Amino acid sequence: MSRVALLSNPRSTGNRAILPRVRDYCALHPDIFHYEVEQVSQIGEAMRTIARIRPAVLVINGGDGTVQAVLTELHGGRHFGDAPPPVAVLPNGKTNLIALDLGAQGDPLRALERVVDLAKADLAPHIVQRELIALSHGAETSRPVLGMFLGGAGLADSILYCRHKLYPLGLPNGICHFLTAAAVLFSLLFGFRAGFLPPRPAPIRISLVRDGQISGRFTFLIVTTLEKLLLGGRVDAGHGHLKLMAIDQNPRALIRAIVAAVRGRLGRNRLEGVHVEQGDLIRIEGDRSNVILDGEIFQADTGRPIVLRTTPPVPFLKLAA
Repeated sequence: MSRVALLSNPRSTGNRAILPRVRDYCALHPDIFHYEVEQVSQIGEAMRTIARIRPAVLVINGGDGTVQAVLTELHGGRHFGDAPPPVAVLPNGKTNLIALDLGAQGDPLRALERVVDLAKADLAPHIVQRELIALSHGAETSRPVLGMFLGGAGLADSILYCRHKLYPLGLPNGICHFLTAAAVLFSLLFGFRAGFLPPRPAPIRISLVRDGQISGRFTFLIVTTLEKLLLGGRVDAGHGHLKLMAIDQNPRALIRAIVAAVRGRLGRNRLEGVHVEQGDLIRIEGDRSNVILDGEIFQADTGRPIVLRTTPPVPFLKLAA
């Protein structure tokens, strides 16, 4: 019986180099069931097939967008009933936020070897529970899209700027991310606008049930169920599983957030222009304002807000000791 089911997306940027090694490794390990998909539409069939072999762990080898699509199908398709296998994520793609949260970093093949070793024994000590973000436009009958990290406002604009303006230049990912951050800081500090810089964030309104509204233009908007927010910020437990951080579109607010993050104080004290909140239901409304959930773009419109809820806990395999 295959203890490990591995689902790979050959079109993921990271797999262009690593996938041949992964295939060779799987050929030498018959306890790994390797399934490759090239389109999101194939993931449903992949889950149905994988469910038949009842693996001890499901491993995803792809970028954050692939992980999001698999989690959506795993939860919405209910191919494993009420007992889905724990999910492990190999460090791949452009950002690897989910993989990093689960302790996977470095060489994806080394991470796969670690999963195979863990699957030979009791997995229970290595399983952690994570709630997921369920994104919809509010209709109870619509099937939500699931993920673990959402970026909106200026952050979404910056991600799209990096994706469309810099990645096509063929520069290393790290350099692209640095240039994007520099462009954002330059336009924020000096108020300079040009076609080669990220656009100014559009106004949005964020509503947290029981906690009122936050409105304005934001340099960053982050909603996540991961343990840490971007910049290392944390929120106290007990007020919901959706963690939100928004930074007003002005230099002073950004500097306050960075200083607090460096000092390890972000989220512990109230800072003017820095909003760190937590809840179980968040609405985001704007005039064609983009948000990105684990790599996939969605749009919040006036009168048609994006609604974020949490799912019941989902088991994941944490690779770090």
